[in-house]
Amino acid sequence: MSTIYDVAIIGGGPGGYVAAIRASQLGLKPVLIERENLGGICLNWGCIPTKALLRSAEIYSTIKHADEFGISVEGVKFDFDAIIKRSRKVSEKLTQGVGYLMKKNKIEVIEGEAAIAKDKSLVVKTGKGDQTVKAKNIIIGTGARARNLPGLEPDGKFIWAYREALMPDIMPKKLCVIGSGAIGVEFANFYNALGADVTIVELADRIVPAEDAEISDFALKAFKKSGIKILTQSSVKETKPGKKDISLTIEGKDGKTKTESFDRVITAIGITPNVENIGLEALGIELDRGFIKTDGWGKTNVANIYAIGDVTNPPWLAHKASHEAIIAVETLAGHSVKPLNGNLIPGCTYTTPQIASVGLTEDQAKEKGHKLKVGKFPFQANGKALALGEPDGMVKTIFDAKTGELLGAHMIGTEVTELIQGYAVAMGLETTEHELMETVFPHPTLSEMMHESVLDAYGRALHY
Repeated sequence: MSTIYDVAIIGGGPGGYVAAIRASQLGLKPVLIERENLGGICLNWGCIPTKALLRSAEIYSTIKHADEFGISVEGVKFDFDAIIKRSRKVSEKLTQGVGYLMKKNKIEVIEGEAAIAKDKSLVVKTGKGDQTVKAKNIIIGTGARARNLPGLEPDGKFIWAYREALMPDIMPKKLCVIGSGAIGVEFANFYNALGADVTIVELADRIVPAEDAEISDFALKAFKKSGIKILTQSSVKETKPGKKDISLTIEGKDGKTKTESFDRVITAIGITPNVENIGLEALGIELDRGFIKTDGWGKTNVANIYAIGDVTNPPWLAHKASHEAIIAVETLAGHSVKPLNGNLIPGCTYTTPQIASVGLTEDQAKEKGHKLKVGKFPFQANGKALALGEPDGMVKTIFDAKTGELLGAHMIGTEVTELIQGYAVAMGLETTEHELMETVFPHPTLSEMMHESVLDAYGRALHY
């Protein structure tokens, strides 16, 4: 008699493998189906390897400025191939770690490509032929891939998406990055730090457009100071590959065009969900602009079928996928679970300086009709930031003037990606300004700026 699983999970990324682990913890029998590598895009081609690259660039940049710390270093250079190799090793180690977790939790893993049949059974194409899998529930976590524009499809040579940018054939001397979301600006920062002449082309009127406008302005100045050229309200109208480089015709905000040659181009203009050939049409699963439509518990419009992660609605973040996975599994297991609150999901960008945020931007809060109290505090007034040699940055907090509710927090500066969770916890607990003001923050730390920003919103800042 064939096994009937409690839940079959399609996709082994940060959503899928976490769903399998949580199901096992709850005493359910899960099966995880993955067509490529455990860990998904995040561990193999996204979050983790890019952070490894950025760490190498950060160390290189710091050593070049060692004299500012009273340290003399001569003959500083980098080995580009070794930097890339290290990033791959980091990814491989974590992928192996996920495999260990599957064994530890006694989770069956099937290597293959799954499609859902009309009777909700799964047909999995494996290296040994088709295999039928039956389960009481199905979680779709197939993720997404880089979005392509006509004429800017990755060509294996001049035009890169994230995979090619992580496994480059050369260290480009001149690079164009199209798109200034998190992926685009991270790659721009990495290659710029290693000496590439980098230009960012962004269609919107500002870079990192999902962030608070004030943070975007700060990032623009910081990136330009580092040597990155930035063209906002601009787009690529034509590409012309040559023998050794590629020419781009770029239209600026004034409507004028110019043609410039680059060694390589990175496209970072968003993602496309992996919804093809998995049986959604036959089952009548609803999509929203190509992404699977779900409620706050990960349920689709078809009973017993859930969807999580990048294949669903934004934000498209690994930690959101993992949290959705837990909610979906606990829901199908019959537990009472709070629905996902997307407003409480922090976003982090690992540039120099780093960017982190949670909740509403100032403009969004105003659009929702809130009367605001806004606090700000600069890194240059913080002792720990000065001691670290990192005086560039700011912390911004946004409160509802009537209730004291913390509506949003936005940061730019060194290690803010490690600080933002403090505000996320506060928002999750529905903390007001009073609790935050009364909290004792340790000295000397960067976290003191979080406290000072809150105080500033109410005219009580002590150190600025």
